[in-house]
Order: sequence, then structure tokens, then C-alpha cells
Amino acid sequence: MESSAIKAQPSANATTTEPVGQSIVHESAHLHVSGQAIYTDDMPELEGTLHAAPGLSTCARGRIVTLDLTQVYAAPGVVDVLLGPDIPHENNCGPIIADEPLIAERDISFYGQVIFVVVANTFQQARAAARLAMVEYEIDEPILTIEEAIKQQSWVLPPVELTRGPVDAAFLSAPYRLKGSSAVGGQEHFYLEGQISYAYPKEDQTVHVVCSTQHPREMQHLICQALGYHSHQVSVEVRRMGGGFGGKESQSAQWACIAAVLSVKLKKPVKMRLDRDDDFILTGKRHGFTYQWEVGFDETGRILGLFVQLASNCGFSTDLSGPVNDRAICHVDNGYYLNAVTIRSLRCKTHTVSNTAFRGFGGPQGMFPIEYIIDDIAYALDLDPLKVRMLNFYRPFVPADLNPQTTPYGTVVHDNILPELVQELAQDCQYSARRAAIAQFNQHSRIIKKGLALTPVKFGISFNATIYNQAGALVMVYTDGTILVTHGGTEMGQGLYTKIRQIVAHEFGLSVAQVRFAPTDTSRVPNTSATAASSGTDLNGKAAQAACIAIRQRLALFASELTGTPLDQVIFKNAHVLAGNQQWPFELFVLMAYQARIQLWDSGFYKTPNIHWNPDTRFGRPFYYFAYGAAATEVAIDTLTGESKVLRVDILHDVGRSINPAIDIGQIEGGFVQGLGWLTSEELVWIPSGSKAGQLFSHAPSTYKIPTAADIPPIFNVKLFNNVNAEDTIHRSKAVGEPPFMLSLSVFSAIREAVAAAVPTPVQNGLRLKAHLSAPATPEAILMAIIHAKNAYASV
Repeated sequence: MESSAIKAQPSANATTTEPVGQSIVHESAHLHVSGQAIYTDDMPELEGTLHAAPGLSTCARGRIVTLDLTQVYAAPGVVDVLLGPDIPHENNCGPIIADEPLIAERDISFYGQVIFVVVANTFQQARAAARLAMVEYEIDEPILTIEEAIKQQSWVLPPVELTRGPVDAAFLSAPYRLKGSSAVGGQEHFYLEGQISYAYPKEDQTVHVVCSTQHPREMQHLICQALGYHSHQVSVEVRRMGGGFGGKESQSAQWACIAAVLSVKLKKPVKMRLDRDDDFILTGKRHGFTYQWEVGFDETGRILGLFVQLASNCGFSTDLSGPVNDRAICHVDNGYYLNAVTIRSLRCKTHTVSNTAFRGFGGPQGMFPIEYIIDDIAYALDLDPLKVRMLNFYRPFVPADLNPQTTPYGTVVHDNILPELVQELAQDCQYSARRAAIAQFNQHSRIIKKGLALTPVKFGISFNATIYNQAGALVMVYTDGTILVTHGGTEMGQGLYTKIRQIVAHEFGLSVAQVRFAPTDTSRVPNTSATAASSGTDLNGKAAQAACIAIRQRLALFASELTGTPLDQVIFKNAHVLAGNQQWPFELFVLMAYQARIQLWDSGFYKTPNIHWNPDTRFGRPFYYFAYGAAATEVAIDTLTGESKVLRVDILHDVGRSINPAIDIGQIEGGFVQGLGWLTSEELVWIPSGSKAGQLFSHAPSTYKIPTAADIPPIFNVKLFNNVNAEDTIHRSKAVGEPPFMLSLSVFSAIREAVAAAVPTPVQNGLRLKAHLSAPATPEAILMAIIHAKNAYASV
């Protein structure tokens, strides 16, 4: 593998006094590699700890007629069984709408739904006993596909339609029109650490829950709801997760609530950890989508009018499907100006597990159709897809522009850098020369065909729901000069704690070695938002900085008073405080400040400015700024087997002014590869009919294939675009968690290019028709695309 274009060698030098902008190693890296990092299941268990395991339904839709738990109670080690009616207050864990029971009481909505929970002395005993229940069902026909849900008008939320511009007139005047359809599958989060919660009762009707979650505050709220408690009776703690990707935003609530309820009921510590197979079956996935579209365009490939229908598989309950689908709507444009567009969004209810947040949160599914459509337009006109893309980009914003281009939801794109970023990447990766070389290769290669595609990303940063764009932090300076920080963000391996460590160290002119973190805990920083929407550093970094500034200003005033130095000339640098001709080591100065009774701790708060969103009209400025990027991917396919191979990837990505280039590049690489899996190999399969209809077939690594080391492209170039955020973010950086995921759309476009090279080209109404392909582009899907394309050519 070729090295990244920006050298991001992690620096173990915790002595740097200018930590921001440096590739400092992850704050837990030494613990990860030595096996000393403590995750929830690694914590020493308190005496008397019990273990819980779920009992699962074996039908996808129906009602429980009889539930015989005699053998369950009699099993070795069993202490108790929890049923739905045993929940003290509300039997619900729906984050927005109360439509998701913790434990189903009568009605069954998906295969594998929890119908009881066993508590035993050991994990193995609980799991074994959970299989012994005798259950009789009255079974109904389940709805398992988006197509069937649309046919039966089965929705978790009403359909939504957004129209901008004169769509009908645009179609009437368009010289060319195309119609099409496609689909993209869901995706399993496959975090390394599964779902787990460990609850133990404390004095005076309080309970503490250690949970692998991205959203401690929501866990606190839902636990209170289940128990009938108030917030000050429940504390939720998380030091780190072994991955999250959105799967621990709302999905961790069911297990946290059950563990807490059992702990309070039995007055014992209770741990609930899902087995990997159960985790697959019981937790929501990325929403799968189907698309229907029609586009009008001119001879240059410029889009004049567009209609696109997005239909998502939401599963049996609402969960976060409303905001996921809204974000999909907000990303249909990607980087392209759509003057006349109608977007219809169908939120389909099926009898499958309720789908949820996943890296990109609907953004990838929103971008998928527009990239597909532009590929079809370019092919129809026999044009280079990159030229068609660049032709349709938003034009760069000019303040004097009296008619600036806006997104379909009404946002002016102030910070558009896509044209220059894409041009730079196309030049660096020799796009044009390689495209010509691939065309030559394909002419002479009968079996192996290649494809090359360069696709852009414009991804909005902020929660669509304005209320969540806030954060708090607590910074404590001790008299020995060390600092302890806690904030509302959660660490799931993405490097949030590391970046905030750098931010805090920078504010005091210290090395990062002098800064540590306390676990995120609702009893320390209240009312926090989920670590999601790529906003963890933006929000919590600013809150931590605000706390640091408040402390530093008090220290600077103290130094100014001691020396008569103007306040703005007091400097914190190289672990010293400098004022006029005097300087003190930082640890000595804070001790002096303590002795002078100066406050050495403070809280910080931050709310994202200049954003607003009307959820009813779906109009406003939901995003503070956009993150941009582009990827050029070259692939090869075997037309006899359908196998595909990514040969080379070149990425140029915008992270603003990077706080930690190594971590940012790692996020770009990881996001791209995770997207690669979504679009090529990760296929969710439910049994369609029979006695096990609705059962998830691909519920283990043996049947669900994520990318491995062998799937990493042998040439993988990643470069950070030279840019500074136009908005006043923390150190003018940009979010990096989610945007790189969408760079993988270049893989799918490249595969379609290779498939098109393998088949004859049908022509209809003067337009060339590109081979149809849905994602994931597995070997079977690629073979079927080739076969169908050949049949289509024969029928024209």
C-alpha cells in the first residue's frame, strides 16, 4: 500500500507544547495494543453479579397464545425471569415515539423480538435457559420487503414530499429524459464490542449503569422512564466503546433499561451482554432503500428537472427513521445544484428489526441515487461522467451574488470548494490518462474489465434537530499542574478524547501528558447530546475550550496583578506562565493561584450558532457548514465469476485545519473501507417464506461478509485538502467521522463502468442505456447485471 500523501506518523512525544495540528497518538493506543484498555465487560464484577439473556420470538408477525416458562425456571442457575408486565413504569425504549417495547407482551413484530429475559448466576446459564421456553403463536403473514410495504401502504411515519422549483415545466422543456430505478441494501454495524450494560443499585433508590453507548443522556432518560425514576436517581457512565458507528445511539437503550430494571428489582448487580448472533438479530441496521427516478437534461448533461422517490425499510418501529430519512432528503443533491426537483420519501414499516442510525445517518442513501443518475446521463450522451459532474456542481459562492444557488431545502452553500478540490484530485491521480488507458485495456481484454470513477461528497455537519447542537464540559486544574477533563462526548475509538486532550493542552501551553480524562458520566455533565452527526469534536471541543479560557483568564489576571504586566501580554507557553520579565513553571503558578484562593476549575458550554430547521416544511439551514471530499477508484471485474477487486483509490478530503492529521486520515481510510463493504459485500438476507419467514439468515461472520485486509486496495492514497473552515469551529477544523464514508460511492460507480464495458450498449430514443445494478454489488449481482444487460440489448 502506498503511504498517505500527508505524512501522519503518530508522535509519541507527549512533550510537544503546540499539540494542535500534530499527529499525536490516540490517548488509549498504548492500552489497546497491550490489552489493558478497560471496556464494560472487562470491569471487575461486583459480588453477587447476575447475568441476563433474552428469550426470542420465533415468528415475524403474530400474537403469543401461550408462553410456558416451566423449564426455564427449572434450569440450572436461574434466579428470575422478567416479562413485559414486570416493567415498573413504561415498557418502551423508543427514542422519539413510544412504539418499541422493551419486552413484547403479546403482539410480535419481528422474528427474534424479545419476549422474556432470563436472569441467572452465569452468562452461559442464562443463555441456555432462554432456549427452553415453550411458545405457541397465532401467526400472520409478515411484510418483509419495501415493495410489499409500499403495496400495502405500510408506514412507520407518513410519506413526505419536498418540491423546489418548476419541476413540471422543467421536464416539458428538457431535450432528453430518462427513467430508472435502483436499490441499496442495509448494513450491520459489526462493532467489535457488542451491546452490553452493567447496572448496580446504590443507596436511597438510585442506580448506576455502565453502558456501551453513544448517548448516555438518552439511556438515563429511558431508564428513568422504565423505572418511574427521576433523572437524579440514575447515572450512566461510559469510558470507551469498542466501536459504535451509530449502532449504540438508540439501540443500547433496550439493554440498559432491562439491566437497570432487573438490578433494582433483585437488588443485585446485573450484566446484560448480547451474544454476537443475538446482537445481529436484535439490533437495527442501516436502512435499506429503493429508488424510482426520472430526470430531464440537456445535450451537455446539465440536469434541468428531477423526480426521485426514496423508499426506506424502517423495520417494525419508528426509532430514528424520521431524522434518518430527513437527512437522506437533505443529501439527494450531494454537490449538485438542482433547480427543479421533487423528492418523495416513503418510510416503510416492515416486520423486521427496527432500523436505526448508522455512519452517515441517511446521507449515503440520499447521495446514492444522484450519483447513479449522473452516471446514467453521462453514459446516455457518451460523455465523461466527471465532466457531467463538474458541470452540475454548485457554483462557488460570491457575496455580491443577488441570486445565490441554494439547496432544495433552502440553504445557501457559502463554503463550496468542490470544483477546485475535484480538479486537484483529477490532476493528481491522472484521471484522464488513466481513463483512456482503461478504455484501451477493455478493448483487448475479453474476460477482465476495468472501470474508473471519480465522485464527490458534500456532507452537512450538525444535527438536523437544532436542539441537539449543544455540549458541556468540565475542566479541573489540580495544584500539581495536571488537568482532568470530562465532557458529554463518548469515545468509541474515533479519537474524540485525543483531540480534546490536544485542545485543552493547547489552551494552557502544556504537553498532552498533563491532561487526562474522567469517563463520560451523566452525573458530571448533564443533558448531553449523542456523540453522533460527526459533531463530537465540534461541540465538545468548543465546550472544553470555553472552560479552559475561563480558567486561563483568571490565572492571567492573577499574573498581571503580581507583575503589573498588561493582561494581554501574559503568555502560557512551554509549560510556563510568562508575565513581563517573570516566569513560573505552570505547576508552581497554579499552586500559587490556589493559595491565593483563585478558582482552578470551570465548566464550559457551547451551542452551534446560525442554524435553524423547520421539521414540518423541511426548510432552513440545518447544517453549520459542509465537509467536502472526492475519491477516484479503479476496479476490475471478472465477467465469468462476477468477482470485483479495487485496484487503486485516490482520496482528497477536506477536514479544514486538522487538529490531528493521523486520526483524520485514519477516519478517512476507515470510513471509505466501511462504505466499500456496504456497497460490495455486506448483504443482509431474511428468509422470505415458510415457517421461518422473517428470520435473519446472515446473522454471523460466516454468512455476513465485511471487508478484510485482502480487500484493501494495494494503492490507497489519502491526502488532506489544504483548507480552513470558513465557519468559527474549533481551531477552524471540520468533522471527519461520517463524510468519508460516502467517498466509497466511487467504488460502485467504477463497478458500473466495468459492467458497462462488458456488455453491448442498447440505444433507445437516441440515448445509450447503461446496465442496471443495485448494491451491494456482490459477485452474484454483477453477474446478473451482465446477463440482464445482454438480454436488454437483445430486446431493443
